[in-house]
Amino acid sequence: MIGSLMYLTASRPDIMYVVCVCARYQSDPKESHLLAVKRIFRYLKGKPNLGLWYPYEGNFELYSYSDSDFGGCALDRKWTTGGCQFLGPRLVSWQCKKQTNVSVSTAEAEYIAASEGCSQVLWLQNQLLDYGFNFLKTPIYIDNTAAMFITANPVQHSKTKHIEIRYHFLRDNSEKGLIILIKVHTDKQLADLFTKSFLSGRFEFLIQSIGLINHD
Repeated sequence: MIGSLMYLTASRPDIMYVVCVCARYQSDPKESHLLAVKRIFRYLKGKPNLGLWYPYEGNFELYSYSDSDFGGCALDRKWTTGGCQFLGPRLVSWQCKKQTNVSVSTAEAEYIAASEGCSQVLWLQNQLLDYGFNFLKTPIYIDNTAAMFITANPVQHSKTKHIEIRYHFLRDNSEKGLIILIKVHTDKQLADLFTKSFLSGRFEFLIQSIGLINHD
């Protein structure tokens, strides 16, 4: 059941987060996990025509959203990063990943999430070069001011000394002009969809904002 749902996440980003959460318990599933998976299937049955829409019109600019859920897992307090990339109004890539360590601050969680989002943006930039599109200063929208300050300020302080060096390439690429971090209000952070669960109102707003519509 989880395998079929994981396959479906390639075209249904609205179930990406919940499927990834359920997949963590495949080795030792309980009845509660089976009930959760069946609930996903009931949701899909109720929205059989929901899918991504790729309009021909509109701009063709690359931009990204990045977010994290600080200490979101109730069992081990580890956190989840999420991100999504757009070409104009078209969602072309999305990610959800539970991290292997426990973050000690929201600044660290958001900074690392932005670093992973930057990796995906750089990959898309290289792919689009083959088609003659050169996107410099690609916007990455985050909702954490401290993470933006860490990117702009090379001075190591208490919030950055424990962050692994491999994540600081975000700052390097920002200085090279390949990406630029832009502050976005939490209410408009579309990457939220891939880091946590929501009540129906907020959930419906997010899936509509990323371009999921009913193809009746």
